Amino acid sequence: MRYHPHTESDIREMLAKIGVQSLDELFTSIPQSLQMDRPLAVEPALDERALMEHLEELAAKQPKAVPFLGAGAYPHHVPPSVDQLLLRGELYTAYTPYQPEIAQGTLQITFEFQTFVTLLTGLEIANASMYDGASATAEAALMSIRVGNGKRSKVVVSKALHPEYRETVRTYLGEGFELVEVAFDPLTGKTDLAALEAAVDANTAGVIIGYPNFFGVVDDLPGASKIAQQHGALCISATTEALAFGLLQAPGQLGADIAVGEMQSFGNGVNFGGPGLGFFATREKFLRQFPGRVAGATVDRKGERGFVLTLSTREQHIRREKATSNICTNHGLNAAAATIHLSMLGKHGLRAMALLNWRRAKYAREQLAAKGLEPVFSGPVFNEFAVHAPKDAVQRIGEAGLAGGLKLDRYYTELGDGLLLCVTELHDKARIDALVAALS
Repeated sequence: MRYHPHTESDIREMLAKIGVQSLDELFTSIPQSLQMDRPLAVEPALDERALMEHLEELAAKQPKAVPFLGAGAYPHHVPPSVDQLLLRGELYTAYTPYQPEIAQGTLQITFEFQTFVTLLTGLEIANASMYDGASATAEAALMSIRVGNGKRSKVVVSKALHPEYRETVRTYLGEGFELVEVAFDPLTGKTDLAALEAAVDANTAGVIIGYPNFFGVVDDLPGASKIAQQHGALCISATTEALAFGLLQAPGQLGADIAVGEMQSFGNGVNFGGPGLGFFATREKFLRQFPGRVAGATVDRKGERGFVLTLSTREQHIRREKATSNICTNHGLNAAAATIHLSMLGKHGLRAMALLNWRRAKYAREQLAAKGLEPVFSGPVFNEFAVHAPKDAVQRIGEAGLAGGLKLDRYYTELGDGLLLCVTELHDKARIDALVAALS
């Protein structure tokens, strides 16, 4: 897609056409007290050469070793063919299809991405408009309130959900809504269902639970779903590592009404933590409360297959007060990368990759336990787990030429010696053994 900045002449012509004198007049509906009266505090733009040097300096700071660090962003092998296919002109844009009829490549890849999400989550409809897992989770919380016709104002969330996801939900809900956090079992790492049941009532719109949760533990999604449904609330599963769907049962089959999360694991790098790629799926009966947009397939008058925007409940397309989302663009390029990667893996490849992750994580967990680093939780895990570790664990890992490990006391003071580790297909036996030696 070409980008042509507006000239001063262009701007004057457009302002004259709509009958205003200046750009400031376009913002008169915003109270003066809320308008910024100073320039943005950003550095001046760099020229091309300086920008390239800056980017190379940033790239040099990437860890040389594959980090044993997940916590919401996971290192995986991305085939070079993914990047090569992304260079195709009909795909190489992250821009919103405002003119969908001339963006068939963008719409088709959106359609294919949605299809993959529904297959992975076991739900009927999906979009392709979410920034990341955290904002997708917050959008799910808002949607649960809309489904309750605004008569329910409480959202209950497990404390075992990613802390930054919880914070994002809290920010999105803002004033007028209640966010209640429920504890997790200190032995299993699963959400305490007794505490969940005590917190959910007739005023609850949604129940949010990790699947797997922040500790890598596979939470009791059917149990949480049953509690939510008994009180007429929606059950929302949030998954930070979508590769887990290669082994775990789809959340839609376990009672989740909405499945959201992060799909960075497919086709996208970690890149210092971003950009992410959110996904969002739900049941068809909630279509009208769905955030973002939906691409569909159809045929034209000649019977030729084509793609269209079937639903777009966004403020750019409908009246602002009727919009179901404040998402203002999508991660089309990231979604395209994930779609290409998933199509290359196929059903059997996805399962094989997930199984490899699980087996290597299991090996690492067992080897660490044999050296005295016992797991913090007994619940089943996928490719991420917490262990009791020395206080200088992260330093030891670094001194061994490795990277990663997240100290859990950053978010949970009660887990003072807890260290969260992630193992993927990139961590072979030699690397895992080196990690174990560093921590022994």
